[in-house]
Amino acid sequence: MIYQQLLKTAKQKGSNFLALLDPDKCKKQDAAKIGQALNDAGADGILFGTSLLMSNKIDDTIKALKQNFKQPVIIFPGSAYQVSQHADAILYLSLVSGRNADLLIGEQVKAAPMLKASGLEVIPTGYMLIESGKLTSANYMSHTMPIPRDKSDIAMAHALAARMLGMKLIYMDAGSGAQNSVSEEMISGVAKYAELPVVVGGGIRTPEEAGAKARAGATAVVVGNILEKKGNIKTAAEFAKAIHFREKTNRG
Repeated sequence: MIYQQLLKTAKQKGSNFLALLDPDKCKKQDAAKIGQALNDAGADGILFGTSLLMSNKIDDTIKALKQNFKQPVIIFPGSAYQVSQHADAILYLSLVSGRNADLLIGEQVKAAPMLKASGLEVIPTGYMLIESGKLTSANYMSHTMPIPRDKSDIAMAHALAARMLGMKLIYMDAGSGAQNSVSEEMISGVAKYAELPVVVGGGIRTPEEAGAKARAGATAVVVGNILEKKGNIKTAAEFAKAIHFREKTNRG
């Protein structure tokens, strides 16, 4: 199971390094090469999804990625229509930080029959948007107010409620292109209080920053925009090294 694999990798390496790829920016003709580069860099998985989908090539792109990428490709959906049986799993997101009924349960109902037919591993995930200093695509498209980045207690209470509702994972997202990433204080507080694995992403620009999130208690650290902006996917190896902090300790 992919969920158990994520937990095992975090225990062995310190945290998972997940590369976020936007279906509209990752073209089918480039996907096999990108998959190979991320595989060589030591990425533990690929998250594949976007807030607003313009492309209709999800299936073909995922198949191309998996030609050379040997770790899981996990769908990170912005809507019920971002489902592909060619992936390995899907984060079944419920936007628990907002009060938009569509994103709490509506889109999930639409996707459920497709997911049952797909055979994908479904990972119930409490999705929380965290204020980042600017309006992000996720904030705008979700019509919700993010949790203030300096209010760890609010995030902790939302995460605990998600656990009590049966969710297996918490994803705290500052959003694509965020000005500020989720703080280490909030990551640590949520992980300890809710006693759930925490995924964190948005606004993480350097390997050092990524490593700090991992050491704060994140089960997985998500990096996306910065790899695209630098125009060199090989930068991923630096992030992998920082996020896999326990692996360095184990090697002595």
